[in-house]
Amino acid sequence: MLSRVGTFVCALSIAAATLCAPAHAVPDPDVAWLFDESGGKSVPDAIGAVNGVVNGAADWVSGLEGNALKFDGETVVELPDSPLINSGGPFPKRTILATFSVDDAGNDAEKQTIFEEGGRTRGLVMYVFDGDVWVGGWNRAEYNWNGEWISAPIKAKTWYQVGLVIRDADGSVEDDRFEMWLNGTLVEKRPGGQLHAHGDDNGIGAVNQNTVFHDEAGSGDNIDYFTGLIDDVRLWQESLVPADIETAARGFLAVDAQGRLATRWASLKTRHASR
Repeated sequence: MLSRVGTFVCALSIAAATLCAPAHAVPDPDVAWLFDESGGKSVPDAIGAVNGVVNGAADWVSGLEGNALKFDGETVVELPDSPLINSGGPFPKRTILATFSVDDAGNDAEKQTIFEEGGRTRGLVMYVFDGDVWVGGWNRAEYNWNGEWISAPIKAKTWYQVGLVIRDADGSVEDDRFEMWLNGTLVEKRPGGQLHAHGDDNGIGAVNQNTVFHDEAGSGDNIDYFTGLIDDVRLWQESLVPADIETAARGFLAVDAQGRLATRWASLKTRHASR
């Protein structure tokens, strides 16, 4: 497990407000795709468990910190089944944070998938559509959570950190169990429940195999491609507390005076690149 060393961060927030506070130690994720490679089609998990493979062009470019993967509208990172993502469960707790910049936020012709796991019966999804970034979750068997989808407006060619949380749920639909976060701020809470083991393939940058969008679309393989940059996707089998999510956003998106990120996530990327 990675060391949890707190540092003092004095940084400029993305909202242009100056923050200067002791850094809160965010728990290490269970899976972390940092997209910090410089070539090839492998997308290693920095924690060492669930490695992805690029299907399509693998264009590694400068990202928010270190490198990022450029998605050209025909690229998907295929992720294997894993008890950390989908083949275990049930999952009463889950947090996913993804850092991205989309080329055309206003595209209303198709969804632009950032991350998806599961399929039509059970799953989670993050995507961009018609000027908004969306998160969704559903479990349409066992206890019949038909699903919730929450959105927030975004702009093109701007870095964002979107998050979803299943908050201490169980095998029933209860209020305030499904959350959307954007740049460390809670967008909304909706009813939700735990996620049972779910099949269909998982993907970053496109729907690898089936999902459910807010309009019930999403059936198919290798559809709804993302165009832009993805710098990092991290997943916890925990419901991160608000302070953790706020710190992750402040740390990862805040920039110091030299234009570099003063965060433990930068340190994690550096250690990963030196392996």
